[in-house]
Amino acid sequence: MSQPENDFVVVFCTAPPGEAQALAKTLVEEQLAACVNISPVRSCYIWEGKLNLDEEALLIIKTKKSRFESLKKRILMLHSYAIPEIIALPIVAGHQPYLDWMSLSD
Repeated sequence: MSQPENDFVVVFCTAPPGEAQALAKTLVEEQLAACVNISPVRSCYIWEGKLNLDEEALLIIKTKKSRFESLKKRILMLHSYAIPEIIALPIVAGHQPYLDWMSLSD
């Protein structure tokens, strides 16, 4: 059942702290993500010409590359930000039993 590492991505998404848990649960329950870690972060950015320094939650989402577009669409449906951060990075190597586990919902 071994899966090539490049079949998987890690997706970063920031959200208001009060929304992060519900977003993570939905993504996992709908099998769009195998696992979502939620960590508090402080983000510094310019929005509408103003410098912001905000408390946010960082969702670290592990999923199959083939699920990325559906995952992105679902985040866009649920997220309160006008332009949410949704950035996918390829997994170039990993612990094979973990990668196999990520494929169990297929």
